[in-house]
Amino acid sequence: MIHNEDSRVKIPSILHFTRLGYKYLSLKNEKWDLETNIFTNIFRKKLADLNPTLEEDEITRFIEEVKLSLANEDLGKEFYEKLTSQSGIRMLDLEKFEENQFNVVTELPYKNGEDGFRPDIILLINGLPLVFIEVKKPNNREGVIAERNRIATRFQNKKFRRFVNITQLMVFSNNMEYDPEDMEPIQGAFYASPSYSRPVFNYFREEENLDIKNLLKDPDDKIEDEILKDNNLVIIKHSPEFITNKNPDSPTNRVSTSLFSMERLKFILKYAIAYVEESSGMQKHVMRYPQLFATKAIEKKLNDGIRKGIIWHTQGSGKTALAYYNTRFLTEYFQRKNIIPKFYFIVDRLDLLLQAKAEFSSRGLVVHIVNSKDDFVKDIKTKAAVHNDRGELEITVVNIQKFSEDSQVVQAQDYDVNVQRVYFLDEVHRSYNPEGSFLANLENSDKNAIKIGLTGTPLLGSDYNSKSLFGDYIHKYYYNASIADGYTLRLIREEIDSNYKIELERILREIEVQEGDVERKKIFAHPAYVEPFLDYIIADFEKFRKLNDPDVGGMVVCDSSDQAKMLFEIFQSKYVSEENNMELREAAEPVTTYKTKMQNTAKVKTAALILHDIGTKDERKELVEDFKDGKIDFLFVYNMLLTGFDAKRLKKLYLGRVIKRHNLLQTLTRVNRRYKDFRYGYIVDFADIRAEFARTNKDYYDELQEELGDEMQHYSNIFKSKEEILQDIDKIEDTLFHFNTRNSEIFSQQISEITDRKTMVDMVKALANAKSLHNLIRLLGHKDLQEKLDFKKMNELYREANNHLMLLNQKEALENDIDTTNLLNIALEDVVFKFHKTGEEELILADKLKNTLRQTREALADNFDKKDPKFVSLYEELERLFKKKKLNEVSQEDMRENIESLREIHAKIKELNRQNDLLKQKYDNDPKYCRIHKRLLENNGLLQSERKLFDVLQQIKDGADLQIIQNSRLLQNESYLDKMMIKLVVNKFVKENNIPLNAETSRFINNLVVQEYINEFQGHTA
Repeated sequence: MIHNEDSRVKIPSILHFTRLGYKYLSLKNEKWDLETNIFTNIFRKKLADLNPTLEEDEITRFIEEVKLSLANEDLGKEFYEKLTSQSGIRMLDLEKFEENQFNVVTELPYKNGEDGFRPDIILLINGLPLVFIEVKKPNNREGVIAERNRIATRFQNKKFRRFVNITQLMVFSNNMEYDPEDMEPIQGAFYASPSYSRPVFNYFREEENLDIKNLLKDPDDKIEDEILKDNNLVIIKHSPEFITNKNPDSPTNRVSTSLFSMERLKFILKYAIAYVEESSGMQKHVMRYPQLFATKAIEKKLNDGIRKGIIWHTQGSGKTALAYYNTRFLTEYFQRKNIIPKFYFIVDRLDLLLQAKAEFSSRGLVVHIVNSKDDFVKDIKTKAAVHNDRGELEITVVNIQKFSEDSQVVQAQDYDVNVQRVYFLDEVHRSYNPEGSFLANLENSDKNAIKIGLTGTPLLGSDYNSKSLFGDYIHKYYYNASIADGYTLRLIREEIDSNYKIELERILREIEVQEGDVERKKIFAHPAYVEPFLDYIIADFEKFRKLNDPDVGGMVVCDSSDQAKMLFEIFQSKYVSEENNMELREAAEPVTTYKTKMQNTAKVKTAALILHDIGTKDERKELVEDFKDGKIDFLFVYNMLLTGFDAKRLKKLYLGRVIKRHNLLQTLTRVNRRYKDFRYGYIVDFADIRAEFARTNKDYYDELQEELGDEMQHYSNIFKSKEEILQDIDKIEDTLFHFNTRNSEIFSQQISEITDRKTMVDMVKALANAKSLHNLIRLLGHKDLQEKLDFKKMNELYREANNHLMLLNQKEALENDIDTTNLLNIALEDVVFKFHKTGEEELILADKLKNTLRQTREALADNFDKKDPKFVSLYEELERLFKKKKLNEVSQEDMRENIESLREIHAKIKELNRQNDLLKQKYDNDPKYCRIHKRLLENNGLLQSERKLFDVLQQIKDGADLQIIQNSRLLQNESYLDKMMIKLVVNKFVKENNIPLNAETSRFINNLVVQEYINEFQGHTA
């Protein structure tokens, strides 16, 4: 039978799309190109409509060109350019977007040979399958993440290249609200762009007050009946659950409105998709929702005549990418007004200039760099809008120091009204002193320029204030939202060990006695102070890597450049072997990094010193890239890399001095980027930043209070405090209160009586949190908190609870007849191959074996008649093979034998599925009647003619479906349904088709039909 998500999520979602303007297409009467899933007849007709001068043979050639472009290894870049092009042959009408043809289909096969899958919902525009949506039933927390992993596996398969390349957007939903406690996007409705590897799930939170009444058509009962009949779900027509799930405000329907209502989808296709050349290869990005709403906010400000303002988005939210998206959006915005825009991205540091150039170039912009003030004067005064002869989008990246008094456009009366300069000012919390010349020169360079400031920490206060300098906020996106959306992490502030504090104070006093009255800065750079300081840091960081991940990086923000140099010198002599020193001294001078040939472990073996007066710019740039790539373990810095430096693997920061005001937040957030499974970024506070952080945070609190109101309480929640850890422990203890947590055996007996899955999910979640907290407590050295819970026992209880939860999941699947191969599927999914030898032949065989296992498992899962004796026999045969052969530990000979055995089983299940599918198609893809048909044939061959049996059952199906869609309450009264169905059976067999039935046979047929309807109804309303 069909899984519950069909009636609970999929069908309501399809109906929602019909209200959004998408016409439902039944696949029964449609044809499409199997290689690309393009509905060629629709596509051909729309090409002719959009390009009336094209001849038929030209359309045919163009369709072949499109198909050819989909075979590229470019993630669909060439196809996307064709799709959105409005010159030459048009595939879409992006001006009158509503004139395109919008369709929604379900279960469209994405197939190549034996490999394939069927997305739940596919959206077609002009016959092109541009969007697909996968849904899971609520409370299936594993479903969304499992689906993402399946998609990642499928899209790595080159057989699916055309399908990946044609897809512009994917949505995954289990129709639940987001859970703020989830570190992985498990619960909710998420959107992603296609990838050849692992798709990145994005949250979507609507910020506009959408006019739902105008966006949605009124429900149409005829369309609903058509969709229910086509999907063999007439049974749910009047059920209260189905009516509830049609709510436009359900999570799946809500995100569908936000992303796929006509205007939004037009916006996304035109402006929100970017191809980015990354070190891992070409990636396809889609706007994050704050970038989308920031772009729309810019448009609104411009429409209102406001020409400057600030985008206040927290660090890590993609402000440079936002500037890129807006070069595309604003180019068209101004072109509609017959104005050509010229874009400038203004920075205040060379390293940021190079970083911005790289980011823009990777997205395909033509980037122009200004090398001198004279060059900039020429640039700013020229009326030419481009520096390239190909008409491509471009941007000029310029350091603010290049603005001079001479860089001023001609007088207002001579100003070329056909050119509009747009300045994106990066990091407007720095270097924009109103008393200096740079800001004045910037302002005077073009009084008519649009100025958009970008910052994560605007300047506040009475001296310099970002808002007073650059205008009001255009759009805001804060830490609380960024953390909730999984883009950034909360921080842990660690105080240094009290014994170490005492030791440092003792060393300080000794140095002061020896050296006399010297300033503390020099003392902090003294070898006698620096060496124990470094020892503490290295020991702490190596412990951190052992507990968490040996690949993470660390950084020390030093008290002075002299201290940084001394730290690095001692690291060189103490932590790098003489052999490595010699090797590197021969390689380069001056030595600013130490690299070894040793394996990467928790040990800190490589470090780099990053100061403005050490090495060349190119050398520093190379060191930074090496750190990002994991070739360097540790960085010693003073003022550099505290802002604008993004390295996801940087997860521990050692603060050797107090950093003031907005710069403090900038520095702290160097470690807040998402990386692997990290829940936090870590700050080791040698300087005691608490007072400064409190002052800084209060400034932002006061600034945001009027904007956010009660939500403001979350803004300062950057750090995970000891008090919050205690609160988490209290929650765990409350959850486990009724259970024996001292004796694992008694605990196991107690939970074995729990049948409610939600209770077990809550318990497993609590015990998993205990595991995380234990690592955190050990890391922070809170010995008093270690005594709050028996954490070792919690790990034991976690294993017991998780095992019972898995059992409940399997029982639920078996009881609902969702997939009787579930137990075996789990085993096959998780096979890990181990070999006595690791030769090339074994690896090839292992790949073949695992691929055959996967194909067999998927073929078993595709079978909808688990009671078929042939299926049961094949299932048992595979189960015996799995238990007997120990498929995860095999020799070459065993493996060849296993592959052959699996191929035989796979061939048989494929043939059985083929026969089933043929029969199911006869019954309009209704598996109920296919199963009834087979059971009747199995029982003494009720009729000699299978064709006559089909004719009668099809008549029964039509009559039963008609009565149920008119009154689905029949299904809630089994005795009434039984009476209605027996009349129908007798009428169709005996009275209308002259097929004699005795009472026993009539009852047998009736029971089969009634039970199929009851099972389906109960499954879809569970």
